[in-house]
Amino acid sequence: MAKTKPGKKDLDSYAIKGTNKVVRPGDCVLMRPSDSDKPPYVARVEKIEADHRNNVKVRVRWYYRPEESIGGRRQFHGAKELFLSDHYDVQSAHTIEGKCIVHTFKNYTKLENVGAEDYFCRFEYKAATGGFTPDRVAVYCKCEMPYNPDDLMVQCEGCKDWFHPSCMEMTIEEAKGLDHFLCSDCTSEDDAKRSMNTFPVSASLEPKVEPKRRKR
Repeated sequence: MAKTKPGKKDLDSYAIKGTNKVVRPGDCVLMRPSDSDKPPYVARVEKIEADHRNNVKVRVRWYYRPEESIGGRRQFHGAKELFLSDHYDVQSAHTIEGKCIVHTFKNYTKLENVGAEDYFCRFEYKAATGGFTPDRVAVYCKCEMPYNPDDLMVQCEGCKDWFHPSCMEMTIEEAKGLDHFLCSDCTSEDDAKRSMNTFPVSASLEPKVEPKRRKR
């Protein structure tokens, strides 16, 4: 742990003014933006310290929203998606408005109900270059886009891939009503297999040959 400067002391926690919530290092918080029209900033608290006048400061690591990144928001970015950046800062603890939870992507997709304080993160972000870690993720559907947890997808029982209903020319309502689903590729393969594994139910159309008569 870095040494605290003279006249400063490390704190284990900080009580958010006007609330009964307590912030500790490692917690994720909502911080008041300079522009009141913008949503609150999201940060992870790395350290809490107070000076000799008991002014409390927090060292934070910022989360960026997709629209705040160099590449901007893209189709596969979820509404509650954040990027953990390499941008550190020191802010007055008075700017903390509340606490939030930044889930892993996997845990977020398992939530039965997403609350106002629930976010998720699947990328780390380099603020200076706009680079991401990981720089590649799995893609799904015919459109070959990464998974957006806000979008309904249906799984093919054949190839096990996931598809957007719109990419399969279905409405959301039709997709929700499906008991079974095969994508167009698997449907074609299924039809081909059926045509190969057939049993002739009609008589052969080959010309019949009269049996030779036995000589008496």
